[in-house]
Amino acid sequence: MNFFRGVMGGQAAGPQPSGAETIQKLCDRVASSTLLEDRRDAVRALKSLSKKYRMEVGTQAMDHLINILQTDRSDSEILGYALDTLYNIICNDEEEEQDESEDAVTPLPVSGKHKNVSMPDENAQKLSDDLGAQFTETFIQDPEHITLLLTLLEEFDFHVRWPGVKLLTALLKNQGVQLQGIILVSPMGVSRLMDLLADSREVIRNDGLLLLQQLTKGNAAIQKIVAFENAFERLLDIITEEGSSDGGIVVEDCLLLLLNLLKNNSSNQNFFKEGSYIQRMKPWFEVGDDNSGWSAQKVTNLHLMLQLVRVMVSPVNSPGATASCQKSMYQCGLLQQLCTILMATGVPADILTETINTVSEVIRGSQINQDYFASVNAPSNPPRPAIVVLLMSMVNERQPFVLRCAVLYCFQCFLYKNQKGQGEIVATLLPSTIDANSISAGQLLCGGLFSADSLSNWCAAVALAHALQDNLNQKEQLLRVQLATSLGKPPVSLLQQCTNILSQGDKIVRRGSKVQTRVGLLMLLCTWISNCPIAVTHFLHNQENVPFLTAQISENLGEDERLVQGLCALLLGICIYYNDNSLENYTKEKLKQLIEKRIGKENFVEKLGFITKHELYSRAAQKPQPIFPSPEQMLFDHEFTKLVKELEGVITKAVHKSSEEEKKEEEVKKTLEQHDNIVTQYKELIREQDAQIQELKEQVASMTSQNEQLQTTITQQLSQIQQHKDQYNILKLKLGKENQSQSNSQGDTSQVNGLQTEELSQLREEVEELRKQHTLLQTQLGDKDALINTLRSAPVQSAEAPAGGPDHTELLQELEALRGQVQSQSDEITQLKTERQDLLRRAEAGSSDTVSSSDGSLDSTKMAELESRLSQSSVLTERLKEEAKSLSQRRAELEQQLASATSTVAILQAEKTKLQGEVQESKKEQDDLLMLLADQDHKIHSLKQRLKDLGETVEDEDDLDARDQTDDDEEEDDEDED
Repeated sequence: MNFFRGVMGGQAAGPQPSGAETIQKLCDRVASSTLLEDRRDAVRALKSLSKKYRMEVGTQAMDHLINILQTDRSDSEILGYALDTLYNIICNDEEEEQDESEDAVTPLPVSGKHKNVSMPDENAQKLSDDLGAQFTETFIQDPEHITLLLTLLEEFDFHVRWPGVKLLTALLKNQGVQLQGIILVSPMGVSRLMDLLADSREVIRNDGLLLLQQLTKGNAAIQKIVAFENAFERLLDIITEEGSSDGGIVVEDCLLLLLNLLKNNSSNQNFFKEGSYIQRMKPWFEVGDDNSGWSAQKVTNLHLMLQLVRVMVSPVNSPGATASCQKSMYQCGLLQQLCTILMATGVPADILTETINTVSEVIRGSQINQDYFASVNAPSNPPRPAIVVLLMSMVNERQPFVLRCAVLYCFQCFLYKNQKGQGEIVATLLPSTIDANSISAGQLLCGGLFSADSLSNWCAAVALAHALQDNLNQKEQLLRVQLATSLGKPPVSLLQQCTNILSQGDKIVRRGSKVQTRVGLLMLLCTWISNCPIAVTHFLHNQENVPFLTAQISENLGEDERLVQGLCALLLGICIYYNDNSLENYTKEKLKQLIEKRIGKENFVEKLGFITKHELYSRAAQKPQPIFPSPEQMLFDHEFTKLVKELEGVITKAVHKSSEEEKKEEEVKKTLEQHDNIVTQYKELIREQDAQIQELKEQVASMTSQNEQLQTTITQQLSQIQQHKDQYNILKLKLGKENQSQSNSQGDTSQVNGLQTEELSQLREEVEELRKQHTLLQTQLGDKDALINTLRSAPVQSAEAPAGGPDHTELLQELEALRGQVQSQSDEITQLKTERQDLLRRAEAGSSDTVSSSDGSLDSTKMAELESRLSQSSVLTERLKEEAKSLSQRRAELEQQLASATSTVAILQAEKTKLQGEVQESKKEQDDLLMLLADQDHKIHSLKQRLKDLGETVEDEDDLDARDQTDDDEEEDDEDED
């Protein structure tokens, strides 16, 4: 401990060591000590010496301190000392203490020892100024050091996290680009830094804001990552918690970070708008009635808030994104809130100026916002439009210069692409609309145009020029304006009065800044008569204008007058280019001859080039907002620079063209006119086609909805078809059972002759065939012709099947043969009966003859013979009777069997007829379904073709067929199982 007493100020014997030696011993102690307490004390000592001996500590101890960060992660106290020491040697803050008593030394290795070498004072000073950058470069040579530092930031301990935040901020200040690249590729690097905003300790959160400010400067990739890490939500929450515009420095830091994230970053701007964060900006601008006593911090905060709004609607953004943000600001009421501040009293001048600039860009090019701004009235008695109040400030020479520039910018933005607003401004100058009891915008512009203040002249001229920008109708309307110059003299036109002021050089000289006034009037005249032949004719009708312009151009004047000469050349060139040759004395050809004689073409073109060569021209061409360091430099308007760029080349060509070229050009113009007519026709055709396309799109939309309905209907019909299939299968099963019961009931008869068995087998074959045909109908719905042929062939096959078979025919033949035998036997019996009766009669006659005859013996013999024959006949008769009786029984049995067979055949024929009827009904239903499905297939095919034409993905029919085939196969398997 004696050693540390010597280091920390205690008295020790012997000579006192120098600072470099002490630091060397401390570094050795840090490197060699095995006890954590010894290393911690040595690092604490290095921290206490790091401000006074900044270079020595940084040169000798940086590696040891980094090693401490890597190895002693478990001790937060030594980590905090090491981080503080590194911060002291890297930070370049003005508060750091400089060593004035000790000479700056640089250790050099000599024979394994360090030797102190003095450096000249000037080199020491130079090294001291750049020490932070040098040590930062040394620290970031190994990117793992930054990764290590990011890992330490995850420690929640205050003594580790806070020094780590400060050290990383100092590194970013010294070597921002290199640090950004390392952090960008580090896994979860930006996310770890974003966690600082969620820290409950305000000092870490606030320093985290400063760290993120340095991190997001000029790096769009990191800005996007930070934005998508929910930065907007967290920052807006912090601003709200801190009191919005009434908050302190933390609100300012949050707003600066938001500006870093949004400025020149279209992706973040779109994310900010889509996240509905614009709506959360409205409460920032809720200013009360008492606007006295604004603090400096509130002014700063509100100024940054207004800048944040301007970033979202800046003219340099893409037009689509700007228009979307302008619409959101109007819908959420932010524009209305800004206009309230604009018309409030007691608002500081710089806030009022910035508010005017902000309102300008919120309404620029947005018709709905411009219309709302035109309706805003100032809280005065009587109420006056806000535009009139602002113009009163613009033409008032006692108002601040920046405020007058802001009002001019607001007026320009109000008229930008706003023909309705341009017409309203010009209308206030026309004789029929002038109200003597109220001050109008036109009267203020005329008053400023002819006032004694040159700045008012310039502002009024530029404002009036914007009322005529790209608006031919208003240029012609403004020619009607008449001014009463003095009593007893006739009124003169506004155009003539402007040229009179230009020509009265002696009066302008007495006004002081004659160049600014003349430049403003010349810009107004050039804008007025460009692309307006009627205005050119009015200008040339005054006999003094052309001689004045040629005299101005031909003179050799000083540097200040060169710009006026260039503008006069531009005005004369416009008179040539847009001349319709309606005045004989000032046709295009005569004006060119006049230039060639009085000025010279080359001299004219040279004077015309003075405009674009002026140093203030390029500055005005950069941004629409008129920003000038002093009133004397307020010479060019942004929109006028566009006009010069457009006209300079065509005027130069027009002056150099000869009469023959003019004729050729006229022919070309005629051709171009014809071409324009053709183009117009094509445009009309394109419009018609666009209308047709729109109608087709609507039809496609309606057909898409119909398609969806049809799909629903098809689904329902498919379910109904499935139900019919199930019902049909049930009926088939019932029919099979009935056929089986009928076959069982007729079993005995079938065994007798085999008639019903064969008939039933044939009917079963027909039913099986009908089943196969029905399955074929289900699986081959697409093949309609084959199905129809199959259905047509089915009745023929059914008709061929119902015959009784060969057994039935043989039975009938046998029955007929038996009938014939019975008939023949009956005939034989009848014949025998007849012969018996004949014999009986003969016997009776023979007995009478025997009595009367004398020869009795002969008759007796005959009688015996006859009796024997009679007995034989009786026996034969009895036998025949028995045979006839048996045949009659056989006949009755056969007739009974025939009747039974006939009834069975009739029953089977009825069942067959019933089945055929059911088959016909099924075929009819199938035909109806086929027709319905064919119609639906046609509609679906046309709808799919339209959807394909529109680029939609449609499932092919092959996929549907494959799916149907799979379903049919499964159904066949189920039937087979049944």
